[in-house]
Order: sequence, then structure tokens, then C-alpha cells
Amino acid sequence: MIRIVIAEDQGMMLGALGSLLNLEDDMEVVGKAKNGEEAVGLVKEHQPDVCIMDIEMPVKTGLDAAEELQGNDCKIIILTTFARTGYFERARKAGVRGYLLKDSPIEDLVSSIRTIMDGRRIYAPELVDIAYGDNDETESPLTERESQVLGLIANGKTTKEIAGELYLTPGTVRNYISAILEKLGVGNRIEAISRFKEKGWFK
Repeated sequence: MIRIVIAEDQGMMLGALGSLLNLEDDMEVVGKAKNGEEAVGLVKEHQPDVCIMDIEMPVKTGLDAAEELQGNDCKIIILTTFARTGYFERARKAGVRGYLLKDSPIEDLVSSIRTIMDGRRIYAPELVDIAYGDNDETESPLTERESQVLGLIANGKTTKEIAGELYLTPGTVRNYISAILEKLGVGNRIEAISRFKEKGWFK
């Protein structure tokens, strides 16, 4: 029997997934979590064979939980709507065994669970195309200092506050911001933060 924990913050999806997987003769859902923190607790408590996790959940994301569970015998499968290179890279580094998209049929998930239990890895074809295609952008184009400036902007700091914190002049900070916008191909700070977050580049 394959023992499974599911982590999903949408109650209806969580219930449906649990019911569908329990219909399989060789599968049993032993725990359901509504966020990454609950998922980590259930995996440690029940020691399941597989944990299926969404990424964007409250308290702790699925990727944070996967990183925390690295080294655990439980095989992590990410099930998400987001086909993003940055997320995929983080998932692979965390040792995730599967990365599947929610618009896949339930039969794909079921067969993937069995394949992963046989020791193989399953990644959605869309992810492999994105990650290894010509437009590969797995690394941030920003320097360490530019990333630092953008992180402070994301925390709501003004140009003057950033200058004070990093011992720079406001003019230098503005130069950094111009370089950030240009490298990320965006028009303003909000778009820069959004793009950086979408790519999974915030540490």
C-alpha cells in the first residue's frame, strides 16, 4: 500500500484529490494539510511514502516544505498550476521526485505516483521544455548588490532608506534601480519585484 499525504490550501481540491486517490487499490491517503507547515508535521508524524504538495500555500510554501524535508525517505511530488523555471529549479535542488501540473488528468498523477515509487522521476513536459529550452533563465541576471537593492524595495524601503542602509548615495541607488529595470525588462519597481518573485530568484 502506498501511503500518501496531500498538502493543498484549496479545500475542495484537497478533498477531491484525497477521495480520488483513495479509490485506487494500492493507495491510501493518511493525512491532509492546508499549508506547508502542516505538511512537514504530517510527514514526520506518519512517515508516508509520498507527499503531494501545492507550491503557493500560506504559512510555508510547498518549496519551503520540500527543502525542509530534504533527506526524508518520503518522496515529494509538486502538483501546481505554475510552470515556472525558478520554481522548477528550486524543486529539483530540493530533491523533489515529481513536478506535475494541475491541469493533467488524475490518471497521470496516479501513474506518476507508481512510477516514482519505482525509483524514477517524473517532470511535466512543459517544465522540461522551459528549463532546457533556448530561453533558459535559471539564473538571475542581477548582481548580488542589485538583488540586495531589489529585496529592500520589496520590503517597502524608499530610495533614501535603502541609501542609508547600504551606505550609498540616493543617486547610486537610483542607478542600481535603473540597471535592475533594464536587466529584468520591466517598466517599474512593482513589475521588477513581480518578475523576480515569479522566477523564484528571491532567496
